[in-house]
Amino acid sequence: MTQVETGAATGVSFALSPEQRELRALAREFAEKEIRPKAAEYDEHSTHPVDVIAKAHELGLMNLHIPESLGGAALPAFDGMLVGEELNWGCSGIATSIGANGLGAAPVIIAGTDEQKEQWLPPLLEEPIICSFGLSEPDAGSDVARMTTTAERRGDEYVLNGSKTFITNAGYAAWTVVFAKTDPGKGHRGISAFVVPMDAPGVQIEKHLDKMGQRATDTSAFALTDVVVPAANLLGEEGEGFKIAMKTLDFTRPGTAAGAVGVAQAAFELAVEYAKERVTFDVPIAMHQGVNFMIADMATEIEAARLLVWQSAWLHDQGKRATLQSSYAKRFAADMAMKVTIDAVQVFGGYGYIKEYPVEKLMRDAKLFQIYEGTSQIQRLVIAKEIFLPRGD
Repeated sequence: MTQVETGAATGVSFALSPEQRELRALAREFAEKEIRPKAAEYDEHSTHPVDVIAKAHELGLMNLHIPESLGGAALPAFDGMLVGEELNWGCSGIATSIGANGLGAAPVIIAGTDEQKEQWLPPLLEEPIICSFGLSEPDAGSDVARMTTTAERRGDEYVLNGSKTFITNAGYAAWTVVFAKTDPGKGHRGISAFVVPMDAPGVQIEKHLDKMGQRATDTSAFALTDVVVPAANLLGEEGEGFKIAMKTLDFTRPGTAAGAVGVAQAAFELAVEYAKERVTFDVPIAMHQGVNFMIADMATEIEAARLLVWQSAWLHDQGKRATLQSSYAKRFAADMAMKVTIDAVQVFGGYGYIKEYPVEKLMRDAKLFQIYEGTSQIQRLVIAKEIFLPRGD
């Protein structure tokens, strides 16, 4: 039981419901039995975890937020965050492969018509189909307005040309929500969003990217050359793509931040266990103040990050605007995970630097949380903007 569950204040409860406890226990058991035994091997060989994805799908640990009207569980953001932390505790690479469907499907859930939702979402529930989110480009990551991918309207169709990179699961996706400029002269206001089948003529996976960490999830670059999609695949209206992307990231950032907490929790547990077993100067190193103070800081920062994640997810579920709190959570949790995993390696000493011991992998995995879905620096920009130019609820 974590500290944040047992705290209480007038009018505030940090207790999980019985259903939430059961869901979290299911995710922890899955992470322990199905993810952890394969984490090191899949990391070493950068293996797409198709077998683990299939099992997660069978247990209902994927596609958590699809509406009930379409056969989905329609879980709140908070519940999805609980699942995400546990799966990332198992392995953040495998967990990202499983959870990225939430990012890919979110624009359809947020902006799709009833017909579009009916077309694209139920198949994700019927079998372990992968979808992805195509925003980043070689020269346009955080600065979305610099994207050069275009979509030209021709009658009842759009023709897309351009390239995307750093796209999670793109190499295995059935479809991707691709963001492209329908009016290049309008900057971010000229961006639109389209559902693009990845087997459409003109879509080509250019490269599977060889990453430092989170290697058990596919990250690919792909090109679009005269790719034709029906006008019915446009999400929302022309020019609404940037808004759709930002709403999507507001919704998914608590889950991403929860993943960072899961990785940090795993590193913390390993460091504590090792500190109790490793003996120097006739006592376990846990008895040395230089080590136990480090452990105390790890524990405190993990709990603080978890509280921020819980708050941001709760705000989403209350229907409130949570841009600021989501950025608080993403920034703090990502930076915390990096620090905690580095400290875990330090606790292990020379052994921590050896691949045989899992903290080395956790440190590599943690770095990506400071980069994807908005870098820690971008989160600071968002936070500053919200402070000085608040929009309110």
